[in-house]
Amino acid sequence: MNSPDAVETLHVERRDGGVFVMTMRRPERRNAVDQPLADALDAAMHRLEHEDGVRVGVLTGGGGYFSAGTDLTLDASPTTADGGEYGFVRRSRTRPLIAAVEGFALGGGMEMVLACDMVVAAEDAVLGLPETLRGVVANCGALFRAPERLGPQVAMELLLTGSRLPAPRAHGLGLVNRLAAPGAALDAALGLAADVCGASPQAVAATLRATFASRSRREAEEWRLTERAAAEAAASSDRAEGIAAFFAKRTPRWAAPAG
Repeated sequence: MNSPDAVETLHVERRDGGVFVMTMRRPERRNAVDQPLADALDAAMHRLEHEDGVRVGVLTGGGGYFSAGTDLTLDASPTTADGGEYGFVRRSRTRPLIAAVEGFALGGGMEMVLACDMVVAAEDAVLGLPETLRGVVANCGALFRAPERLGPQVAMELLLTGSRLPAPRAHGLGLVNRLAAPGAALDAALGLAADVCGASPQAVAATLRATFASRSRREAEEWRLTERAAAEAAASSDRAEGIAAFFAKRTPRWAAPAG
């Protein structure tokens, strides 16, 4: 028996078979993450990891898009004590998490995708890392996870130019596991979740436990370097100009680079 319940700006539904579906719902902000949504994601990810009978999670967005990332009215990306950025980007898990992407996953939205174990995307979905166009840097894992998943050249283009990555190309590069018809990403993700549920729960948990232990060791220094880059960008005049230009819908007027 399915048992939906709403947690603030996150809709959580436990489906038959042990699949846990989490749908971000901030349509007025294109599912940009504020602190209440990060807190709700943190609580939902705790349930995914610890609730009896749950086998796999699916994270998606309502309103025709995945997420625009951090709400730009905030000074920094929202974090939680257990999950880090967005309530789960640094969280270790023993139960898989699948991203189901419709519309776009931009900035922190793409970094949320990079934090998932598998990705299903609609054929017309797009991903991107436009932070440098706003005078900031990608500070939720993309500086090291994007090169690992996409290759260094493609990742550098996204990180430095803010260009967008169509889902079919992301599939060809190996970031996206399965493509779906527009509007069908969640259904396709549920199919992938069903495949996971056919495997041994203990073997899946052991695999993820080892994977996350290895990742944690590799990423420790990468997080420190990311935090340093984010602090440098936050202290620059370009950050204020980039955010102001975004809200004014104009081209940024960047400060001249130091000689």
